[in-house]
Amino acid sequence: MPYNPIIKICGIKTSDMLNVAIDAGADIVGFVHFPKSPRHISIDEIGVLISEARGRVETAVLTVNPDNSLIAEIAMFDPEWLQLHGTENVGRVESIRAEGGVPVIKALPIGAAEDVATVAQYESVADRILLDAKPPMNASRPGGLGITFDWALLNSLDPSLPFMLSGGLTPENVADAVTKVKPFGIDVSSGVEHAKGEKDAGKIQSFIANVRTAAAKV
Repeated sequence: MPYNPIIKICGIKTSDMLNVAIDAGADIVGFVHFPKSPRHISIDEIGVLISEARGRVETAVLTVNPDNSLIAEIAMFDPEWLQLHGTENVGRVESIRAEGGVPVIKALPIGAAEDVATVAQYESVADRILLDAKPPMNASRPGGLGITFDWALLNSLDPSLPFMLSGGLTPENVADAVTKVKPFGIDVSSGVEHAKGEKDAGKIQSFIANVRTAAAKV
């Protein structure tokens, strides 16, 4: 069977960039609701963009340690995915998934072998696992920082576990990631921007094209 990883473009803020991502062939687009992020947009803005995307591309709403009221607000818009990017433990992920009734992508930070060892715990409570670079100790937010991690750490993962790869991916290095890691999915945010929080149409197009080209050779 041909290898064709799913591609998620995260941190979309406008209709224009939503359309660029869809036209370029993204499988999932992500919207961020986290005030500390330069990609943050309001719940109402997210609702509008989900409506525009419906039937054209899958949508994911990214939050960090959300409370139950926020989960309920997001669930009302019926996105395909709810992405948890905070310190939610296994029990909390399980309860959010049950409360919201929306499939969950759980992002897990990877910086050392012990981080990889915890991944399996989330397999039964999350619908999809996303592996991101572990942020520096003093970071104000958990992702979208444009840093990669040592992909060789993932060699110890159960090879049957499908995961999405994130963290510092760009149009320039994503082919290498596809070839070396062969993840189930690829996620990018800051790597397709011309300024912090501002998406670049050309970079989105190049990123997706480079993933597809590299995957066809695997």
